[in-house]
Amino acid sequence: METTTHRRAVRIICLDAADRLLLLHWRDPAAGTLLWEPPGGGVEAGETPLEAARRELCEETGLDPAAVSGRSVPVARDVRWNGRRYTGAEDFFLARFTGERPGTTRAGLLPHEHAHLRGYAWLTWSEVAALRDPVEPPRLAAVLRALVPGTPWPEGPAA
Repeated sequence: METTTHRRAVRIICLDAADRLLLLHWRDPAAGTLLWEPPGGGVEAGETPLEAARRELCEETGLDPAAVSGRSVPVARDVRWNGRRYTGAEDFFLARFTGERPGTTRAGLLPHEHAHLRGYAWLTWSEVAALRDPVEPPRLAAVLRALVPGTPWPEGPAA
């Protein structure tokens, strides 16, 4: 039986100098399904969403947490992971990097995260649109447009 949970969580949209988007490729431990999503995770007790975003970015990627801007947009989420359904709004933040495809590391991941992270990829929008596995959130381009006003992120089915 599936359990529904709401937890405060954050995600970070990372863009490199060429506007490639960083996505993490995960394998669900319970269902075995695969999905792509931006780095992020739960907000711990006593943490602000911005503090959580900076911590999660560092833990999941090793990237500079100072790159996370203070502005966020709320995104409704409805995700199934490890036999649970997670619902509610998550704050999405933007982090811009001056280099192309900055290096990532798994050093800050917990053991169970190591086991389920398949890899990282810096992707152009056309590469994101061509991914075979689902991308979370499904309307990721709309999130990008909200965080980077005036940027011509694509419209369409995955937008």
